Amino acid sequence: MASAAEAAKVLDSEDPLASMREEFNIPTAAEIASTRLVDSAAPSASSVSSAVDASSKCVYLCGNSLGLQPKRTPTRINQYLSTWATQGVQGHFKPLEDSPLPTWLDADARAADLMAPVVGASAAEVAVMQTLTANIHLLMSAFYHPDPKGKHKVILESKAFPSDHFAVETQIRHHGLSPDTSMVLIESPYSQDPIISTYDILSVISTHAKEAALILLPGIQYYTGQLFDIPVITAFAHKHDIAIIWDLAHAVGNVPLSLHAWDVDAAAWCSYKYLNGGPGCIGGMFVHERNSVVTREITDEKPEEGYRNRLAGWWGNDKATRFRMANKFHPVSGAAGFQLSNPSILDITSLSASLELFQEAGGMQALRKKSLKLTNFLEKLLKEMSDQDKALFRIITPPDSEQRGAQLSILLAEGLLDIVMRELEARAVIVDERKPDVIRVAPAPLYNTFNDCVLFVDAFSAALAAGRSEKSG
Repeated sequence: MASAAEAAKVLDSEDPLASMREEFNIPTAAEIASTRLVDSAAPSASSVSSAVDASSKCVYLCGNSLGLQPKRTPTRINQYLSTWATQGVQGHFKPLEDSPLPTWLDADARAADLMAPVVGASAAEVAVMQTLTANIHLLMSAFYHPDPKGKHKVILESKAFPSDHFAVETQIRHHGLSPDTSMVLIESPYSQDPIISTYDILSVISTHAKEAALILLPGIQYYTGQLFDIPVITAFAHKHDIAIIWDLAHAVGNVPLSLHAWDVDAAAWCSYKYLNGGPGCIGGMFVHERNSVVTREITDEKPEEGYRNRLAGWWGNDKATRFRMANKFHPVSGAAGFQLSNPSILDITSLSASLELFQEAGGMQALRKKSLKLTNFLEKLLKEMSDQDKALFRIITPPDSEQRGAQLSILLAEGLLDIVMRELEARAVIVDERKPDVIRVAPAPLYNTFNDCVLFVDAFSAALAAGRSEKSG
Protein backbone atom coordinates (compact mmCIF):
# COMPACT_ATOMS: atom_id res chain seq x y z
CA MET A 1 0.00 0.00 0.00
CA ALA A 2 2.62 2.49 -1.13
CA SER A 3 0.18 5.32 -1.85
CA ALA A 4 -1.52 4.79 1.50
CA ALA A 5 1.85 4.91 3.25
CA GLU A 6 2.68 8.16 1.48
CA ALA A 7 -0.68 9.66 2.47
CA ALA A 8 -0.11 8.56 6.07
CA LYS A 9 3.34 10.15 6.07
CA VAL A 10 1.86 13.50 5.01
CA LEU A 11 -0.96 13.29 7.57
CA ASP A 12 1.46 12.38 10.36
CA SER A 13 3.76 15.27 9.41
CA GLU A 14 0.81 17.68 9.65
CA ASP A 15 -0.51 16.29 12.93
CA PRO A 16 -0.39 18.96 15.69
CA LEU A 17 -0.58 16.20 18.32
CA ALA A 18 2.26 14.10 16.89
CA SER A 19 4.60 14.93 19.79
CA MET A 20 2.17 13.36 22.30
CA ARG A 21 3.22 9.91 21.06
CA GLU A 22 6.64 10.45 22.64
CA GLU A 23 4.92 10.73 26.04
CA PHE A 24 3.99 7.03 25.98
CA ASN A 25 5.82 3.73 26.39
CA ILE A 26 5.01 1.85 23.19
CA PRO A 27 6.19 -1.78 23.31
CA THR A 28 8.47 -3.08 20.59
CA ALA A 29 7.66 -6.12 18.51
CA ALA A 30 10.20 -8.08 20.55
CA GLU A 31 8.65 -7.03 23.85
CA ILE A 32 5.16 -7.95 22.69
CA ALA A 33 6.37 -11.42 21.67
CA SER A 34 8.51 -12.05 24.74
CA THR A 35 7.49 -14.39 27.56
CA ARG A 36 9.89 -12.72 30.00
CA LEU A 37 9.46 -9.63 32.16
CA VAL A 38 13.13 -8.69 31.91
CA ASP A 39 15.43 -9.01 28.89
CA SER A 40 12.36 -9.11 26.65
CA ALA A 41 14.34 -8.17 23.55
CA ALA A 42 14.98 -11.82 22.74
CA PRO A 43 11.72 -13.53 21.74
CA SER A 44 11.71 -17.03 20.34
CA ALA A 45 12.44 -17.13 16.63
CA SER A 46 8.98 -18.42 15.75
CA SER A 47 7.01 -15.82 17.72
CA VAL A 48 7.62 -12.83 15.43
CA SER A 49 6.98 -12.84 11.70
CA SER A 50 10.07 -12.51 9.54
CA ALA A 51 8.34 -9.53 7.92
CA VAL A 52 8.59 -7.56 11.18
CA ASP A 53 11.63 -5.80 12.60
CA ALA A 54 11.77 -7.03 16.20
CA SER A 55 13.13 -3.67 17.38
CA SER A 56 10.32 -1.64 15.78
CA LYS A 57 7.37 -0.36 17.78
CA CYS A 58 4.31 -2.56 17.79
CA VAL A 59 1.06 -1.36 16.24
CA TYR A 60 -1.06 -0.90 19.34
CA LEU A 61 -4.74 -0.35 18.50
CA CYS A 62 -6.23 -1.58 21.76
CA GLY A 63 -6.74 1.60 23.79
CA ASN A 64 -10.44 0.78 24.03
CA SER A 65 -9.44 -2.14 26.26
CA LEU A 66 -6.26 -0.90 27.97
CA GLY A 67 -4.47 2.35 27.23
CA LEU A 68 -0.69 2.49 26.98
CA GLN A 69 1.46 3.66 29.87
CA PRO A 70 2.45 7.35 29.92
CA LYS A 71 6.19 7.76 30.46
CA ARG A 72 5.57 10.12 33.36
CA THR A 73 3.49 7.54 35.26
CA PRO A 74 6.53 5.77 36.81
CA THR A 75 7.94 9.20 37.73
CA ARG A 76 4.75 10.26 39.52
CA ILE A 77 4.41 6.89 41.25
CA ASN A 78 8.02 7.06 42.45
CA GLN A 79 7.30 10.54 43.83
CA TYR A 80 4.34 9.10 45.71
CA LEU A 81 6.47 6.19 46.99
CA SER A 82 9.18 8.63 48.11
CA THR A 83 6.59 10.63 50.02
CA TRP A 84 5.38 7.50 51.75
CA ALA A 85 8.95 6.36 52.48
CA THR A 86 10.11 9.69 53.93
CA GLN A 87 6.95 11.10 55.48
CA GLY A 88 4.82 8.17 56.55
CA VAL A 89 1.42 9.27 57.79
CA GLN A 90 2.39 12.93 57.38
CA GLY A 91 1.87 12.48 53.64
CA HIS A 92 -1.85 12.90 54.24
CA PHE A 93 -1.52 16.53 55.30
CA LYS A 94 2.02 17.80 54.69
CA PRO A 95 2.80 19.54 51.37
CA LEU A 96 6.34 19.03 50.09
CA GLU A 97 7.98 22.01 48.39
CA ASP A 98 9.77 19.98 45.71
CA SER A 99 6.89 17.62 44.89
CA PRO A 100 4.28 18.22 42.17
CA LEU A 101 1.85 15.94 44.00
CA PRO A 102 -0.94 17.13 46.30
CA THR A 103 -1.26 15.88 49.85
CA TRP A 104 -3.07 12.58 50.06
CA LEU A 105 -6.02 14.30 51.71
CA ASP A 106 -6.45 16.44 48.59
CA ALA A 107 -5.41 13.94 45.90
CA ASP A 108 -9.00 13.07 44.98
CA ALA A 109 -9.92 16.74 44.67
CA ARG A 110 -7.00 17.43 42.31
CA ALA A 111 -7.94 14.39 40.21
CA ALA A 112 -11.51 15.71 40.01
CA ASP A 113 -10.15 19.07 38.81
CA LEU A 114 -8.24 17.29 36.03
CA MET A 115 -11.16 15.02 35.14
CA ALA A 116 -13.89 17.67 35.05
CA PRO A 117 -13.04 19.15 31.61
CA VAL A 118 -12.77 15.65 30.13
CA VAL A 119 -16.42 14.95 30.98
CA GLY A 120 -17.77 18.48 30.65
CA ALA A 121 -18.61 19.16 34.27
CA SER A 122 -17.61 21.27 37.22
CA ALA A 123 -15.06 19.71 39.56
CA ALA A 124 -17.73 19.60 42.27
CA GLU A 125 -19.82 17.28 40.06
CA VAL A 126 -16.99 14.73 39.70
CA ALA A 127 -15.65 12.18 42.14
CA VAL A 128 -12.67 9.94 41.40
CA MET A 129 -13.50 6.82 43.37
CA GLN A 130 -14.10 3.07 43.42
CA THR A 131 -14.43 1.14 40.14
CA LEU A 132 -16.97 1.22 37.32
CA THR A 133 -19.50 -1.39 38.41
CA ALA A 134 -19.19 -0.42 42.08
CA ASN A 135 -20.02 3.15 41.09
CA ILE A 136 -23.00 2.00 39.03
CA HIS A 137 -24.31 0.14 42.07
CA LEU A 138 -23.76 3.21 44.26
CA LEU A 139 -25.59 5.44 41.79
CA MET A 140 -28.45 2.97 41.44
CA SER A 141 -28.79 2.92 45.22
CA ALA A 142 -29.34 6.69 45.08
CA PHE A 143 -31.51 6.90 41.95
CA TYR A 144 -33.47 3.65 41.82
CA HIS A 145 -36.37 3.61 44.28
CA PRO A 146 -38.95 1.33 42.68
CA ASP A 147 -42.64 1.33 43.47
CA PRO A 148 -44.00 -2.14 42.62
CA LYS A 149 -47.40 -0.59 41.86
CA GLY A 150 -45.97 2.30 39.87
CA LYS A 151 -42.53 3.06 38.48
CA HIS A 152 -40.32 0.03 39.00
CA LYS A 153 -38.75 -0.91 35.63
CA VAL A 154 -35.12 -0.42 34.59
CA ILE A 155 -34.41 0.02 30.87
CA LEU A 156 -31.09 -1.07 29.35
CA GLU A 157 -29.88 -2.41 26.04
CA SER A 158 -29.99 -6.13 25.35
CA LYS A 159 -26.28 -6.32 24.46
CA ALA A 160 -25.00 -4.16 27.30
CA PHE A 161 -21.68 -5.17 28.83
CA PRO A 162 -22.38 -8.14 31.17
CA SER A 163 -21.51 -6.15 34.30
CA ASP A 164 -24.30 -3.68 33.55
CA HIS A 165 -26.76 -6.55 33.16
CA PHE A 166 -25.57 -8.08 36.44
CA ALA A 167 -25.84 -4.75 38.24
CA VAL A 168 -29.39 -4.15 37.04
CA GLU A 169 -30.57 -7.70 37.72
CA THR A 170 -29.17 -7.77 41.25
CA GLN A 171 -30.43 -4.27 42.09
CA ILE A 172 -33.93 -5.32 41.00
CA ARG A 173 -33.71 -8.47 43.13
CA HIS A 174 -32.35 -6.40 46.03
CA HIS A 175 -35.66 -4.54 46.04
CA GLY A 176 -37.62 -7.79 46.10
CA LEU A 177 -38.61 -7.59 42.45
CA SER A 178 -38.00 -9.88 39.47
CA PRO A 179 -35.94 -9.05 36.36
CA ASP A 180 -38.65 -10.84 34.38
CA THR A 181 -41.10 -8.04 35.12
CA SER A 182 -38.87 -5.10 36.08
CA MET A 183 -36.11 -5.21 33.44
CA VAL A 184 -36.73 -3.94 29.91
CA LEU A 185 -34.23 -4.68 27.14
CA ILE A 186 -33.83 -2.47 24.07
CA GLU A 187 -33.25 -4.21 20.75
CA SER A 188 -33.46 -2.94 17.21
CA PRO A 189 -35.88 -5.00 15.12
CA TYR A 190 -34.54 -3.57 11.88
CA SER A 191 -30.75 -3.82 11.80
CA GLN A 192 -28.80 -6.96 10.91
CA ASP A 193 -26.04 -5.62 13.17
CA PRO A 194 -26.57 -4.82 16.86
CA ILE A 195 -26.98 -1.09 16.16
CA ILE A 196 -29.71 0.64 18.15
CA SER A 197 -31.04 3.83 16.64
CA THR A 198 -32.10 6.77 18.76
CA TYR A 199 -35.62 6.13 17.48
CA ASP A 200 -35.47 2.55 18.84
CA ILE A 201 -34.41 3.83 22.25
CA LEU A 202 -37.01 6.59 22.45
CA SER A 203 -39.73 4.18 21.34
CA VAL A 204 -38.96 1.78 24.19
CA ILE A 205 -38.84 4.63 26.70
CA SER A 206 -42.19 5.91 25.47
CA THR A 207 -43.77 2.46 25.65
CA HIS A 208 -42.68 1.87 29.25
CA ALA A 209 -42.73 5.47 30.51
CA LYS A 210 -45.48 4.96 33.10
CA GLU A 211 -43.61 2.08 34.73
CA ALA A 212 -39.95 3.01 34.11
CA ALA A 213 -38.04 4.25 37.13
CA LEU A 214 -34.52 4.29 35.70
CA ILE A 215 -32.53 3.97 32.47
CA LEU A 216 -28.95 2.67 32.25
CA LEU A 217 -27.24 3.06 28.88
CA PRO A 218 -23.67 3.21 27.56
CA GLY A 219 -22.31 6.39 26.04
CA ILE A 220 -20.51 4.19 23.50
CA GLN A 221 -21.59 0.60 22.98
CA TYR A 222 -18.57 -1.59 23.69
CA TYR A 223 -19.21 -4.21 20.97
CA THR A 224 -20.08 -2.01 17.99
CA GLY A 225 -18.43 1.27 18.96
CA GLN A 226 -21.72 3.13 18.41
CA LEU A 227 -21.93 6.55 20.09
CA PHE A 228 -25.41 7.14 21.52
CA ASP A 229 -27.11 10.54 21.39
CA ILE A 230 -26.71 11.31 25.08
CA PRO A 231 -28.37 14.77 25.17
CA VAL A 232 -31.45 13.76 23.14
CA ILE A 233 -32.03 10.52 25.06
CA THR A 234 -31.47 12.25 28.41
CA ALA A 235 -33.96 15.00 27.61
CA PHE A 236 -36.55 12.44 26.48
CA ALA A 237 -36.10 10.44 29.70
CA HIS A 238 -36.62 13.56 31.79
CA LYS A 239 -39.71 14.47 29.78
CA HIS A 240 -41.17 11.20 31.05
CA ASP A 241 -39.92 11.68 34.61
CA ILE A 242 -37.32 8.91 34.38
CA ALA A 243 -33.82 9.20 35.86
CA ILE A 244 -30.96 8.12 33.60
CA ILE A 245 -27.44 6.88 34.41
CA TRP A 246 -24.81 6.66 31.68
CA ASP A 247 -22.03 4.07 31.63
CA LEU A 248 -19.18 6.00 30.00
CA ALA A 249 -16.51 3.28 30.09
CA HIS A 250 -15.86 3.57 26.34
CA ALA A 251 -16.79 7.24 25.97
CA VAL A 252 -14.67 8.99 28.58
CA GLY A 253 -11.40 10.24 27.11
CA ASN A 254 -12.68 9.14 23.69
CA VAL A 255 -15.32 11.70 22.69
CA PRO A 256 -16.15 15.18 24.02
CA LEU A 257 -18.76 15.08 26.75
CA SER A 258 -20.89 17.88 28.24
CA LEU A 259 -22.55 16.08 31.12
CA HIS A 260 -23.57 19.20 33.00
CA ALA A 261 -24.95 21.04 29.96
CA TRP A 262 -26.76 17.90 28.82
CA ASP A 263 -28.47 17.73 32.23
CA VAL A 264 -27.34 14.14 32.77
CA ASP A 265 -28.51 12.82 36.14
CA ALA A 266 -25.44 10.72 36.84
CA ALA A 267 -22.70 8.76 35.10
CA ALA A 268 -19.87 6.36 35.90
CA TRP A 269 -16.70 5.30 34.10
CA CYS A 270 -13.44 3.42 34.37
CA SER A 271 -10.02 4.95 33.73
CA TYR A 272 -7.92 2.20 32.17
CA LYS A 273 -9.09 2.50 28.58
CA TYR A 274 -8.72 5.85 26.81
CA LEU A 275 -7.72 7.54 30.09
CA ASN A 276 -4.58 5.35 30.40
CA GLY A 277 -4.75 5.04 34.18
CA GLY A 278 -3.48 1.45 34.23
CA PRO A 279 -5.17 -1.97 34.54
CA GLY A 280 -8.05 -1.92 37.00
CA CYS A 281 -7.32 1.69 37.94
CA ILE A 282 -9.73 3.77 39.99
CA GLY A 283 -13.03 4.80 38.41
CA GLY A 284 -15.03 7.98 38.35
CA MET A 285 -18.52 9.29 38.91
CA PHE A 286 -20.56 12.31 37.82
CA VAL A 287 -23.56 13.55 39.77
CA HIS A 288 -25.32 16.65 38.45
CA GLU A 289 -25.22 19.49 40.93
CA ARG A 290 -29.03 19.50 41.23
CA ASN A 291 -28.83 15.91 42.54
CA SER A 292 -26.07 16.47 45.09
CA VAL A 293 -27.17 19.57 46.97
CA VAL A 294 -26.89 19.51 50.76
CA THR A 295 -29.53 21.91 52.02
CA ARG A 296 -29.10 21.67 55.78
CA GLU A 297 -26.49 23.26 57.99
CA ILE A 298 -23.67 21.00 59.02
CA THR A 299 -24.10 20.63 62.76
CA ASP A 300 -24.12 17.56 64.94
CA GLU A 301 -27.53 18.52 66.31
CA LYS A 302 -29.35 18.52 62.95
CA PRO A 303 -31.17 15.38 61.81
CA GLU A 304 -29.94 13.49 58.78
CA GLU A 305 -32.03 15.10 56.07
CA GLY A 306 -31.45 17.64 53.35
CA TYR A 307 -29.56 15.51 50.82
CA ARG A 308 -30.23 12.68 48.37
CA ASN A 309 -29.89 9.44 50.27
CA ARG A 310 -27.06 7.19 49.18
CA LEU A 311 -24.87 4.39 50.50
CA ALA A 312 -22.37 6.38 52.51
CA GLY A 313 -18.88 6.18 53.94
CA TRP A 314 -16.66 8.47 55.96
CA TRP A 315 -14.76 9.91 52.98
CA GLY A 316 -18.04 11.40 51.77
CA ASN A 317 -18.19 13.47 54.95
CA ASP A 318 -17.46 17.16 54.73
CA LYS A 319 -13.72 17.65 55.28
CA ALA A 320 -14.45 20.05 58.15
CA THR A 321 -16.09 17.25 60.13
CA ARG A 322 -14.51 14.13 58.63
CA PHE A 323 -11.92 13.65 61.35
CA ARG A 324 -14.22 14.36 64.30
CA MET A 325 -15.08 10.66 64.27
CA ALA A 326 -18.70 11.48 65.07
CA ASN A 327 -21.27 8.91 64.03
CA LYS A 328 -23.39 11.39 62.10
CA PHE A 329 -23.12 11.58 58.34
CA HIS A 330 -22.67 15.13 57.07
CA PRO A 331 -22.01 14.74 53.32
CA VAL A 332 -20.01 17.31 51.46
CA SER A 333 -22.08 18.93 48.73
CA GLY A 334 -21.38 17.58 45.24
CA ALA A 335 -20.30 14.24 43.88
CA ALA A 336 -17.59 13.97 46.53
CA GLY A 337 -20.37 13.33 49.03
CA PHE A 338 -20.95 9.95 47.37
CA GLN A 339 -17.46 8.70 48.26
CA LEU A 340 -17.02 5.79 50.66
CA SER A 341 -13.51 4.95 51.82
CA ASN A 342 -10.37 6.97 51.35
CA PRO A 343 -9.25 6.26 47.76
CA SER A 344 -6.08 4.52 46.64
CA ILE A 345 -3.45 7.25 46.26
CA LEU A 346 -1.41 4.92 44.09
CA ASP A 347 -4.32 4.69 41.65
CA ILE A 348 -5.07 8.41 41.72
CA THR A 349 -1.41 9.23 41.14
CA SER A 350 -1.31 6.96 38.10
CA LEU A 351 -4.53 8.37 36.66
CA SER A 352 -3.54 11.99 37.26
CA ALA A 353 -0.27 11.45 35.39
CA SER A 354 -2.28 10.62 32.26
CA LEU A 355 -4.84 13.40 32.84
CA GLU A 356 -1.95 15.88 32.77
CA LEU A 357 -1.41 14.81 29.15
CA PHE A 358 -5.04 15.51 28.27
CA GLN A 359 -4.46 19.07 29.47
CA GLU A 360 -1.25 19.40 27.48
CA ALA A 361 -2.93 18.03 24.33
CA GLY A 362 -5.46 20.86 24.42
CA GLY A 363 -8.44 18.95 25.74
CA MET A 364 -11.07 16.70 24.23
CA GLN A 365 -11.94 18.88 21.24
CA ALA A 366 -8.36 18.69 19.94
CA LEU A 367 -8.26 14.95 20.51
CA ARG A 368 -11.62 14.42 18.84
CA LYS A 369 -10.48 16.34 15.76
CA LYS A 370 -7.56 13.97 15.29
CA SER A 371 -9.62 10.94 16.27
CA LEU A 372 -12.15 11.58 13.51
CA LYS A 373 -9.36 11.84 10.94
CA LEU A 374 -7.66 8.67 12.20
CA THR A 375 -10.78 6.52 12.28
CA ASN A 376 -12.03 7.84 8.92
CA PHE A 377 -8.60 7.12 7.39
CA LEU A 378 -8.66 3.59 8.76
CA GLU A 379 -12.16 3.05 7.38
CA LYS A 380 -11.06 4.33 3.96
CA LEU A 381 -8.13 1.91 3.89
CA LEU A 382 -10.38 -1.02 4.80
CA LYS A 383 -12.81 -0.11 2.03
CA GLU A 384 -9.93 -0.01 -0.47
CA MET A 385 -8.81 -3.57 0.27
CA SER A 386 -9.19 -6.20 -2.43
CA ASP A 387 -12.58 -7.71 -3.13
CA GLN A 388 -11.11 -11.04 -2.07
CA ASP A 389 -10.30 -9.58 1.35
CA LYS A 390 -13.54 -7.64 1.73
CA ALA A 391 -15.55 -10.80 1.15
CA LEU A 392 -14.26 -12.01 4.53
CA PHE A 393 -15.24 -9.09 6.77
CA ARG A 394 -17.74 -6.32 7.38
CA ILE A 395 -17.52 -3.16 9.51
CA ILE A 396 -20.43 -3.10 11.97
CA THR A 397 -19.65 0.28 13.53
CA PRO A 398 -21.93 3.07 12.19
CA PRO A 399 -20.48 4.65 9.03
CA ASP A 400 -21.44 8.15 10.23
CA SER A 401 -18.33 9.39 12.04
CA GLU A 402 -20.50 11.46 14.40
CA GLN A 403 -22.09 8.24 15.66
CA ARG A 404 -18.88 6.52 16.70
CA GLY A 405 -15.76 7.04 18.73
CA ALA A 406 -12.18 5.92 18.08
CA GLN A 407 -13.19 2.37 17.20
CA LEU A 408 -14.13 0.21 14.25
CA SER A 409 -15.60 -3.20 15.03
CA ILE A 410 -14.95 -5.70 12.24
CA LEU A 411 -17.15 -8.76 11.87
CA LEU A 412 -15.15 -11.61 10.34
CA ALA A 413 -16.39 -14.55 8.33
CA GLU A 414 -17.17 -17.53 10.54
CA GLY A 415 -14.15 -19.44 11.77
CA LEU A 416 -11.53 -16.76 11.02
CA LEU A 417 -11.17 -15.08 14.40
CA ASP A 418 -8.48 -17.29 15.94
CA ILE A 419 -6.41 -17.31 12.74
CA VAL A 420 -6.64 -13.54 12.28
CA MET A 421 -5.71 -12.82 15.90
CA ARG A 422 -2.74 -15.22 15.71
CA GLU A 423 -1.45 -13.68 12.48
CA LEU A 424 -1.88 -10.10 13.72
CA GLU A 425 0.00 -10.84 16.93
CA ALA A 426 2.82 -12.49 14.93
CA ARG A 427 3.14 -9.17 13.09
CA ALA A 428 3.17 -7.20 16.37
CA VAL A 429 -0.31 -5.77 15.79
CA ILE A 430 -2.43 -5.60 18.95
CA VAL A 431 -6.22 -5.40 18.73
CA ASP A 432 -8.83 -7.17 20.82
CA GLU A 433 -11.43 -9.79 20.07
CA ARG A 434 -15.04 -10.29 21.00
CA LYS A 435 -16.18 -13.82 20.32
CA PRO A 436 -17.43 -15.34 18.22
CA ASP A 437 -16.28 -13.27 15.22
CA VAL A 438 -15.44 -9.61 15.99
CA ILE A 439 -12.16 -7.75 16.29
CA ARG A 440 -12.19 -4.20 17.65
CA VAL A 441 -9.64 -1.75 16.24
CA ALA A 442 -9.19 1.49 18.16
CA PRO A 443 -6.74 4.19 16.97
CA ALA A 444 -6.24 6.44 20.02
CA PRO A 445 -5.33 10.02 19.09
CA LEU A 446 -2.89 10.54 21.97
CA TYR A 447 -0.41 7.96 20.69
CA ASN A 448 -1.54 6.34 17.45
CA THR A 449 -0.46 7.50 14.01
CA PHE A 450 -1.90 7.37 10.52
CA ASN A 451 0.95 5.02 9.65
CA ASP A 452 -0.33 2.65 12.36
CA CYS A 453 -3.55 2.40 10.33
CA VAL A 454 -1.59 1.48 7.19
CA LEU A 455 0.46 -1.13 9.04
CA PHE A 456 -2.70 -2.63 10.52
CA VAL A 457 -4.42 -2.98 7.13
CA ASP A 458 -1.28 -4.57 5.64
CA ALA A 459 -1.14 -7.08 8.49
CA PHE A 460 -4.89 -7.64 8.36
CA SER A 461 -4.71 -8.48 4.65
CA ALA A 462 -1.93 -10.99 5.34
CA ALA A 463 -3.99 -12.49 8.20
CA LEU A 464 -7.02 -12.88 5.92
CA ALA A 465 -4.82 -14.58 3.32
CA ALA A 466 -3.64 -17.03 5.96
CA GLY A 467 -7.26 -17.64 6.91
CA ARG A 468 -8.24 -18.36 3.31
CA SER A 469 -5.33 -20.75 2.94
CA GLU A 470 -6.02 -22.69 6.14
CA LYS A 471 -9.77 -22.95 5.54
CA SER A 472 -9.32 -24.11 1.96
CA GLY A 473 -6.64 -26.60 2.93
